[in-house]
Formats: sequence, structure tokens, C-alpha cells
Amino acid sequence: MSSFSKKLLQWFDQYGRHDLPWQQQMTPYRVWVSEIMLQQTQVKTVIPYYERFMRSFPTIEALASASQEAVLSHWAGLGYYARGRNLHKSAQYIVEYHQGVFPTKFENIVALPGIGRSTAGAILSIALNQRMPILDGNVKRVLSRYFALEGWTGERKNEQVLWQKADDLTPSKRFNDYTQAIMDLGATVCTRSKPRCQACPMIKTCLARQTDQVQSLPTPKPKKLKPIKQAYFLILENTQGQVFLQQRPQKGIWGGLWSFPEFDSRQACLEQIKMDESQADVTQSLVEWDSFRHTFSHYHLEIFPMVVKSVQNQAIQWEGQWVCRQSLGMDEATLGLPAPTTKLIKLMRP
Repeated sequence: MSSFSKKLLQWFDQYGRHDLPWQQQMTPYRVWVSEIMLQQTQVKTVIPYYERFMRSFPTIEALASASQEAVLSHWAGLGYYARGRNLHKSAQYIVEYHQGVFPTKFENIVALPGIGRSTAGAILSIALNQRMPILDGNVKRVLSRYFALEGWTGERKNEQVLWQKADDLTPSKRFNDYTQAIMDLGATVCTRSKPRCQACPMIKTCLARQTDQVQSLPTPKPKKLKPIKQAYFLILENTQGQVFLQQRPQKGIWGGLWSFPEFDSRQACLEQIKMDESQADVTQSLVEWDSFRHTFSHYHLEIFPMVVKSVQNQAIQWEGQWVCRQSLGMDEATLGLPAPTTKLIKLMRP
């Protein structure tokens, strides 16, 4: 075992996280769900989602037999919704081809939708104590600083070097503890901003610390100016306090979730409901709220809410459904909603 691994495990025994929900009654299924939720999401954000998800879907069979709407309603607000769809698809695949038992071989796990090399390694290591290196965002940051590796970690050549380092440092025993330990170190000590170097067990051997590069490593991804797109949300409310929602296509942003009808322009929005700006009834019934911005990883979306109340149900012939807005966004809600939709619904409440 390397000195790095020894120090890390000693630190983990004293300071690591040992009481996370997925560490209790540990199974490959419970670890798998946690690893998918933790992709690009912090532990403190994941915990309440994870606990609610596991109460509703305690087994692979329960997840596989649930509807996509039920699964995504438990994912709403967590972001990166393809994770939830892939989790559902994978559960159905496991039931059909693995008799409902989570696979224990790397090649079978990495073949599941939404699971890459690092996630598969984490599941095998943490849940089944197999020796598998991992390379998630936390580990990339720890290794980049420890070895003072320059260059964006997303570049193939740099990632290959990091994988080799990760494999070299993974010890020949206590695989599950080591995997959790290096993730914990990155999440709680070797953080992206304001790292707590004085609390790090590697402070004397970290090359970034020795060369005063802690703040500059890992090398940031080259920045690109994010484009700004526009979307007009038509918010229709009837006299019963229901709002009209449509299910979004499976592919694209918010795939499979329910949201307000969306249009590329104000005029297209008005034409869809057969309104003409010059008519008096439009100016009386249509209210245009202030726009707001929702940011994705690759672009900004400027949202323009257009609200029409007291709509007659029979006047709307589009595909979708009327839903009581008071129940939307609650824990018992059966429809998954994107964050901007939930925000707008809350603004409508008296």
C-alpha cells in the first residue's frame, strides 16, 4: 500500500463520512442509485431526494415496474433528468435480462444506460469490495493537485494520465473504504474553492501545495461564451384553478417532464391560441410577467411567462392535461416538473 493510501485510510477512519443513507443496509442497488444521483450534484442536495426515492422504490423490481412519470416526479428539482430516465431504463433491463439482480461484473454494469467507467467502478468497489479505481470530479481534483498535473482534465490525454494515477494509488485491500475516502477528501477538504489544506492528510506531499498551485489546479475547462435562447411559456389557468401542462419529448431538455406549452416567439404563442394583439380581449386577459433566466451547462434560457386566466377547457384542443396547480410541486405530486415550471406555479399561488 502506498503512503498516499495509508494516510488517506487513516484520515478516513477518523474524519470520513460513515453515516450516509446509502452506507446503511448497503446493497449494489442502493449504492447505484446514490452514485447516479451524486453525478454533478452535492451530497447535501442528494440526501433528501435519495431517501424519498428509496422509500418509493425500495427494490429494482419496484423501480422497474413504476411509470416514468412516477420516477421523474421523484427526480424533479435534482436536474440532469436523463439520469432519472436512464435509471428507470436500467432497472427494467436488469429485471428482464438479469432476473432483477444487479450485475456484479464490470462489463455488464458499464453496459447499462447512464453508467460509465467511474460509476461502475464505484458501485463494485463500495458495494462489493472489488478493487476498481474511480475517477469522478472529486478524485480528478485531488489527483490533479497532489501530482500538480496541469491541463484540463477533460482532455483525453490528461484523463488517461489521471486514470493511471488512480489505478496506481488504489490499494490491494479495503477497496470500499479507499473509494469512499478519496471521494470524501475531495468533497470535504480538497474542495474546488477554499480548500482546507491544513486539514488534509497529504499536506506535506501535495505538489500543488509545495508549488503554490492549489488555487489554479485543476486547470479550468476552456471557457466558451454561452448562447442565450428564448422561450415563451403559455400559462393557461381555468376557473377551477387548474393549469394546462404538456409532456415534453423524451429527448432534449427536461425530457419526459411536464411543463407549460412553449413557443419560440411571442407572436407564435398568441397565434397558437388564435389571439390577435389588436383585439381588446387579449389586452384584458393576457398578462405578461417579467422574464427570468434559467442556466444550463451549455446555454442560458430566457423565459417569458405569458399568463391567461379563466380559460374555458373546451377551448383548448392541444395534447396535454389540466392539473390542479395547488397539488403540483408537492411531495405527493405524480408529475415531474422542471424547476422553472415549479417556480412559476408557486408565483401563481395566492
